[in-house]
Amino acid sequence: MKLLQAIILITSFLLLTTVGNSVYAFQVPQQQDTSKKDTTKAGKIDSLKANPKGQSGLDAKVEYSAVDSTIHDYKSGTVYLYGKARVIYNTFELDADFIRYNSKNNTIFASGLKDQKGRYSGKPIFKMGAEGSSVADSLSYNTKTGKGNVYNTFTEQEGGFFSGGQSKKQPDDEIHVKNMIYSTCNLPHPHFGIFITKGIVAEKQIITGPVYFEIEDIPIPLGLPFAIFPKPNKKTSGFILPTPGEDATRGFFLQNGGYYMGINDYVDAKILGTIYTRGSYDATLSSNYTKRYKYTGNLNFAYSSMRFGLEGTPEYEPRKDFHVNWTHSQNANANPGSTFSASVNAGTSSYNLNTAGGSTYDPRAISANSLSSSISYSKTAGIFNLTVSANHSQETASKTVSLTLPNVNLSMTSINPFDSKDRVGEQKWFQKFNLGYNLAASNTVSTTEDLLFDKNALKRFQNGVTHNVTMSLPFTLAKYFNFSLSAPYTEQWHFQTLRQTALKRLNRTDSIAYDTIPGFKRSGEYNISGSVSTKIYNTLQFKNTGKIQAARHVMTPSVGFSYRPDFSQTKYGYYQNLTYQDGTEVFDPTYGRQKKYSIFQGSPYSGPGEGESASINFSLDNTVELKVLSSKDTTGSGTKKIPILQGLNFSGSYNFLSPKYKLSNIGFSGRSQFTDKLGINFNGTLNPYAVGDTTINGFQTKQVIDVYTFKLGKLPRLTSFGFSFDYSLNPEALKRRNQNGDKLKDEATRTGITPEQQQQLNAISRDPNAFVDFNIPWNFSFAYSFQYRTDDTGLNATTSNTVTFNGDFNATPNWKIQFNSGYDIKTKSVSMTNISIYRDLHCWDMSFNWVPFGTYKSYSVTLKVKASILQDLKLSKQQAFYTRY
Repeated sequence: MKLLQAIILITSFLLLTTVGNSVYAFQVPQQQDTSKKDTTKAGKIDSLKANPKGQSGLDAKVEYSAVDSTIHDYKSGTVYLYGKARVIYNTFELDADFIRYNSKNNTIFASGLKDQKGRYSGKPIFKMGAEGSSVADSLSYNTKTGKGNVYNTFTEQEGGFFSGGQSKKQPDDEIHVKNMIYSTCNLPHPHFGIFITKGIVAEKQIITGPVYFEIEDIPIPLGLPFAIFPKPNKKTSGFILPTPGEDATRGFFLQNGGYYMGINDYVDAKILGTIYTRGSYDATLSSNYTKRYKYTGNLNFAYSSMRFGLEGTPEYEPRKDFHVNWTHSQNANANPGSTFSASVNAGTSSYNLNTAGGSTYDPRAISANSLSSSISYSKTAGIFNLTVSANHSQETASKTVSLTLPNVNLSMTSINPFDSKDRVGEQKWFQKFNLGYNLAASNTVSTTEDLLFDKNALKRFQNGVTHNVTMSLPFTLAKYFNFSLSAPYTEQWHFQTLRQTALKRLNRTDSIAYDTIPGFKRSGEYNISGSVSTKIYNTLQFKNTGKIQAARHVMTPSVGFSYRPDFSQTKYGYYQNLTYQDGTEVFDPTYGRQKKYSIFQGSPYSGPGEGESASINFSLDNTVELKVLSSKDTTGSGTKKIPILQGLNFSGSYNFLSPKYKLSNIGFSGRSQFTDKLGINFNGTLNPYAVGDTTINGFQTKQVIDVYTFKLGKLPRLTSFGFSFDYSLNPEALKRRNQNGDKLKDEATRTGITPEQQQQLNAISRDPNAFVDFNIPWNFSFAYSFQYRTDDTGLNATTSNTVTFNGDFNATPNWKIQFNSGYDIKTKSVSMTNISIYRDLHCWDMSFNWVPFGTYKSYSVTLKVKASILQDLKLSKQQAFYTRY
């Protein structure tokens, strides 16, 4: 009984939602084969006058031609046209293998012909006015009365096809139809459709008699005694019937019922809701808007109130969540010099967990631990560029939110003030002097979700302005060394400062009490720096070593020097001495004096750094590659390059004026792409200092001491290391899949899409494997990641060790199987696994998605029509992650 009710509702929904689609019963597909159409007019062209009084005094001529033969019967006034025949009368155009025109009774008859093998070909293809072309088995038309009969027609309208039956055109332009099928299947004999026993197509509506559903020529006992379809030639509004069902946890439900609003040609909206008998409900508002050559975007807002567990238990308390998605993009040529864009992804941290990723069951959405948004406007005027933006970032695990509203940036393109516009030849050394300017202002807050919108929210915002003036002078020395001198100055404006007081605690480390003081305060700092870099090439030639011809090693050393005064001195007023509550000093073991703190600590722009600095920074970048004979070159002399190491970099710095720990940590990183299938990446940090024992508040522990490890005969300590690689057995498959995804996104931007299609694009963006392409026979790829990290003393080590893999293959030309899984070696557990099976049914799709184990154990089976015009015609069976039967 439940299945029958669902089928009846689905059919009713199909028939009623068709109201929102414009219907032209006799327009033809643009893809229709017109190989029988004579566009060259190779035959003889004759003309006869027809209906001279019916054209308001103007003569209307019937033009006709044929390739094979033209036979005139002057006694009866009949012309017989054979072979690629064509007739044109006013806006009526007709092509067929056989056409008979009678000038006395003003009738035209057209049909195809059977060839020697009995095949019927050369069917009539006709067109009236601005409408598209249509195909029929045969037709007749009266040029005087405007009446006509068409048999077994085939025509297309906005993704739907009308075929079969008989249609009759009346003098008032009404069309009467009989025994016709409407379907989204593009075959002349469709796999399924809505059978219209009889109907009338008027200017603004279609009225039918009994209609019923038909699959593979088998009538299904689902239909209506009559139907009225508006035909307004524009978007229309209408109700969307819900889908009934039952959920083991939340009870019976009516899902995704609501109202569609075709606001105008540029904007639409859809409001949907789902209610459950055990108290849960959710609602969504989605809208698409577009203006060709100007902008396009979509908005989706979702709100849910979920109840789990038994009534009366704590789990039954409502879990209320919301989520907002908004994207907006502007055409680059719409307003040259200014752009506006938006990408908003925000909501409560528990939304994806409580709703299984908005009922998508997408593992990436469910496990996402961060959300971010950006809305920006930029304007360019001459050498200045202004950008105003609002930014948001959110950590779902800690439920913390960072909001910047607004963030203003004004930048000036670097100029050469001493250069001349009339200069001839190369610049002199002083003409290379660069001057740049940048202004940044921000108003930001970092807090938790529950405090973001309380009454004290505005008081938590911190704001400031910073000005940066850069002056630099680049030049080349001895042709091989690139020098650069610079002297940047930074001016910061602060609208609140901070005061700190140390608090002593028994057997525990001291704590700090903070007090925010409102009021304006400025700070300024500068430094002088210089750098030099060059490239060193080393090439090693090989002989009699097989395919290896040579090896090349390119080193790029870089050394820089910078000096910065100590802006923590009392005369600047940027730092204050830290004391306990009783006024005693807090000692700083690093500098051997009373500890200081910056009054700008924690502000958007933290002010000048502490201590005088005179440091050297250094780096060394290495690239190693081989030149080998190419096996694809048939001449035997072609070569190719194989990268062995790309970007093997070491970097660090040494501060001569630092009282302790003058040498910084040494960082290193590198990558290599040995083949199109295999690429590796690695990075790490080396600490050059030794570790010694110490006692803090009576506890024995470790601390870093100012002694280099090499003095103890040891290598620097490895405090962090990361290694990862990915391998694809079919890299071309992934490349093609990404290209297909890009094409879909471009098409969406150009023409606009429905919310359902936007959800599919979002899934492809999160996971390219979600794109089903039967033209890719197979693909398999996997990735490995290892991360190791400790604190500076080498304690509290953490590691992660994971393997992920995904792939797909065509079991048959119409069956595809996809899988996605992984394994955490540290925890010895399998990550979320998803298996999908797809079946291409020509005009239908069948899919099976299965999460076999884990928290989100679930499965779903969907059978749906491919065409977007009937996207709600589907049969789904789903077992949710919280259901266990």
